[in-house]
Amino acid sequence: MSLFRQLWLAVIGLTLFAFVGSLLVSVFTARNYLEQQLYMKNLDNAAALALVLTQMPAKDPVLVELMVSAQFDTGHYQEIRLVDPKRQVIVARHYAGEDLGAPQWFVRLFPIEAAAGVAQVQDGWRQFGTLKVVSHSRFAYRELWRGTLELVAWFLAAGLAAGVLGSLLLRLIVRPLRQVVDQAQAISDRRFITVSEPRTPELRRVVLAMNDMVGRIKGMFAEEADRLEVLRREVNHDSVTDLPNRGLFMNRLGEALSDEDAAPRGVLLILRLADLDAINRRLGHGQADRLIQDVAKVVHDACDSHRECMVARTKGADFALLAPGAEAASPLAKRVADALNEQVAAKWSELGNLFHLGAVRYHRGENPADLLALADQALAAAQSEGPNRWQAIEKEEEHPLAHSGEAWRKLLSDAIAEGRIMLARFPVLSSAGQPLHQESAARLQAEPGGPWLVAGDFVPMAMRLKLTPPLDLEIVRLALGELAAASGDIAINVSAEAIADWGFRDSLARELGTQPDLARRLWVEVPEYGVFRHFDAFRDLSATLKSYGCRIGIEHFGHHFGEVPRLAELGLDYLKVDASFIRGIDQSPGNQEFLKGLCKMAHAVGIQVIAEGVQSAEELDVLPRIGFDGATGPAVSERGQAAD
Repeated sequence: MSLFRQLWLAVIGLTLFAFVGSLLVSVFTARNYLEQQLYMKNLDNAAALALVLTQMPAKDPVLVELMVSAQFDTGHYQEIRLVDPKRQVIVARHYAGEDLGAPQWFVRLFPIEAAAGVAQVQDGWRQFGTLKVVSHSRFAYRELWRGTLELVAWFLAAGLAAGVLGSLLLRLIVRPLRQVVDQAQAISDRRFITVSEPRTPELRRVVLAMNDMVGRIKGMFAEEADRLEVLRREVNHDSVTDLPNRGLFMNRLGEALSDEDAAPRGVLLILRLADLDAINRRLGHGQADRLIQDVAKVVHDACDSHRECMVARTKGADFALLAPGAEAASPLAKRVADALNEQVAAKWSELGNLFHLGAVRYHRGENPADLLALADQALAAAQSEGPNRWQAIEKEEEHPLAHSGEAWRKLLSDAIAEGRIMLARFPVLSSAGQPLHQESAARLQAEPGGPWLVAGDFVPMAMRLKLTPPLDLEIVRLALGELAAASGDIAINVSAEAIADWGFRDSLARELGTQPDLARRLWVEVPEYGVFRHFDAFRDLSATLKSYGCRIGIEHFGHHFGEVPRLAELGLDYLKVDASFIRGIDQSPGNQEFLKGLCKMAHAVGIQVIAEGVQSAEELDVLPRIGFDGATGPAVSERGQAAD
């Protein structure tokens, strides 16, 4: 029971106790007063009637009876009785009605028992009889009942007013306590937030202690994140240009060529500085490093138009650029070469022959070695043409789908409306080999009866045409339907564009609200770049999903470590580390050290860490020693099938 409810019950209990006590005291006091008044009335009326009867010169029985009846008929008596000295009844009148002026239960609960009035009737010097007068109590009951009703009505009105006022006061009193409770609940949900200090001294000390604890945790989180970021850059980045090194680039290239969620085509560009040894001898290492940095900046700036583009320094004189989704190699190669000529060659004009550049268009599914050999061929062709030249090799591919924007819009809209979307599921296993959930990947049928396209074939166009919100909502419905039909949990991906769409979030909340039991088995993950691109929207989405019991995670994690401290407020359940850090992890001690620190940091705040894109059994075997809680990828699927 909540503290607020306990306080309310305590207030209500005390109020009821005071009310019942006051009511009983008032009723009993009024009853005693009425009994005293009735007794005095009985005495007075008995004395007055006895005096009248005594003064009668002749005690004629008829006249005596008439006098007693006249007194009784006034209607205020329960009984008038005149008996002689021998206890023989001379006259007796008794009220036979049942109207008591109040409910029977009230009469039984508060009986009015006033003593009868007794007086002597004389006949000269001789006693004529004894007169007993009992006033009727129905009038007293009626007044007592009316007074009780008025008292109850007053107490109810006062209680209602006190309840309203007490509710306001309790809210003011409990508000700081609610903040403390909310903060404690947030900490238990892995959301480390601070709250304002209340005015109540006792609560202020608690809030100060908890805020201090949260601040320390955030500080430790940020400090460890900074340390891991430094380690990540040392392992995966070039020290001169801060660009990714060859190992990270080759992992990313392999992912782009094999991952079905990757863009179906793109461009690989290789840049080589002409005779770097001669440049070092002529300019010196310091000036040569500045030249290399100028080249790196120009090539990196060329990536701004491609969301998943990567630029790396693969060797001392070699740079590589990977642009998934780029449609042609020649425009990109020309843009980079022109920028180099304008911004670098002109600045270092004394060098003359500065660079050569080769570019090739690729398609998903190609062999990385074959693609690199083709890029080297283009580079050799550029070198044969003279200083600062470029060459591009375009490989055409017949594609069954229309490429115009309107054709894609109609294709995607029709597929969503007609339900030509399905989920392919892949196992995610724990480090102990137990299933964590099924990772779902969208498939879309462009035409009825046609082949099913993988996500990389249609998601980029859906993003360009802003159709990801309805697409993601349909995926949510499919996932809920599969959860209803089978056991286990399912993970779905939500695009960065969808989390920033209010209509999608409202529709998502309605879908989850209608099936709360299924929502607790749903894992929702958002790509890392989308989280930090729409951080406030993701925080709101996380709070909404958490309220329905969903688990929240980030996929493709590991490229924005400088932003990691902001995650402390989100209450994440899991992280899926990008496959580029996992490829060849069994042969990379540096990445092992970096990922081991990441796992420790995540586990300290109760977050699971899952590896993406595990390709080999060797990679899979080393992950538990690093600290991973689970894994997914081809090697995991093979092991799961073998276990079945």
